[in-house]
Amino acid sequence: MPSTTAISVRNVSKKFRLFASPKERLMEALHPFRKQYHREFWALRDVSFEVGRGETVGILGRNGSGKSTLLQIICSVMRATQGEAHVNGRISALLELGAGFNPEFTGRDNVILNGAIMGFSRKEMLRKLSEIEAFADIGEFFDQPVKTYSSGMFVRVAFAAAIHVDPDILVVDEALAVGDARFQRKCLLQIEKIRTSGAAVIFVSHSLETITSLCSRAIILENGIILADGEPKIVAEQYLAILFSESKGEPNLDITNERVVGSSANQGIQINQLRDEQFCDVDPSAWAGSLSERFGYNRHEVRTTNGCAMILDYLVAGNGCDDISGVWSGNAIAILVKVHFSADVNQPIIGFELKTDKGVTIAGSNTFLAKTQLQPAARGDTKIYRIEFNTPLNEGDYFVDLGVAEYDGSPGGYVLDVRRSMMHLMIRRKQEKPFFNGIVDIGFRFTEVDC
Repeated sequence: MPSTTAISVRNVSKKFRLFASPKERLMEALHPFRKQYHREFWALRDVSFEVGRGETVGILGRNGSGKSTLLQIICSVMRATQGEAHVNGRISALLELGAGFNPEFTGRDNVILNGAIMGFSRKEMLRKLSEIEAFADIGEFFDQPVKTYSSGMFVRVAFAAAIHVDPDILVVDEALAVGDARFQRKCLLQIEKIRTSGAAVIFVSHSLETITSLCSRAIILENGIILADGEPKIVAEQYLAILFSESKGEPNLDITNERVVGSSANQGIQINQLRDEQFCDVDPSAWAGSLSERFGYNRHEVRTTNGCAMILDYLVAGNGCDDISGVWSGNAIAILVKVHFSADVNQPIIGFELKTDKGVTIAGSNTFLAKTQLQPAARGDTKIYRIEFNTPLNEGDYFVDLGVAEYDGSPGGYVLDVRRSMMHLMIRRKQEKPFFNGIVDIGFRFTEVDC
């Protein structure tokens, strides 16, 4: 292995044997003709990649995609069924909660034990203890048995112990998710410090913000295989496309996500050029499957409908393109909504609401509030409505509710079909644009006044 390579994973596969019950496990073990009662489950399939010194690699993937299994093989906690993983240097790992700590020992004793496992003498660990205790910052609980700790306290001690043993390779598996925001921030700063010292870092997290800000590279694991490996922001977009895709099994990113490389205005925004021409087709035979193939469609949406009208499809237009998954902050955007009416609606109302990924409403309106009167809709009609708005928003992930109602004298009308969090929208910031805190850019201007 070259000296510049910290981790080398070559064609690693991991197979588990799954039994329907403990009884079948025993029957297979005792069967005179070695009859198989188990079924095979491949947690990893032919995984290969390298991590260089000073590189921070983030690993993304849904639960059960093989992330923890991969890290355990890298850390030699588990053996691969096929292939091999090599590390070049001292590795320090923060894997599943509780791993490597004796619950009967105090935090102090566990830190010393962890150091001994890493090859440090008791004398060396005692010199580091004050630093570790200060970083963990759990007060008198440092000298209490670990079994009395909360999950947050445990992570504080475990992370402090992991980073203060001068690792050449640091592996962190989602453990920081249970820490408070202040401690997470302190940990991320420490990880960056370790990286700049020349150590390699592998970081597993479900936080796309953390992956894109901390890592120099990102990998997507799905069903035990690597789907993407590259620049964090691009990989994060592909991961979101997987999360909100209706399709089961392995998504075909080459078909559903086409990246426009010839136009700098659209670079970094996903565009689907396969279904634009079908959106205006009102033939019922063309409706099937169109919505599930839209970028950003959230299959976990919450829907309320009475069947008198149905939102069939949507199309997001912006940056001069159709069917996009995101826009640059500050750009105008339009959402086209296709609605089919199963009953006569004299005064239809179309509305939408824009929310953060935490569910906080940013803005919402409808045609009644906007004093826009729509034409009556007859039973059997299929109509397309256009909603336009600006996006002076901070970079991040947002969700859109879409709804159709009938005017009944109230501002919201009588609900016919509401699809909450139906659409996921990504807002990205161009590098030349100034930063700001919060959600909405209110147009800050700073000047010095001469007295």
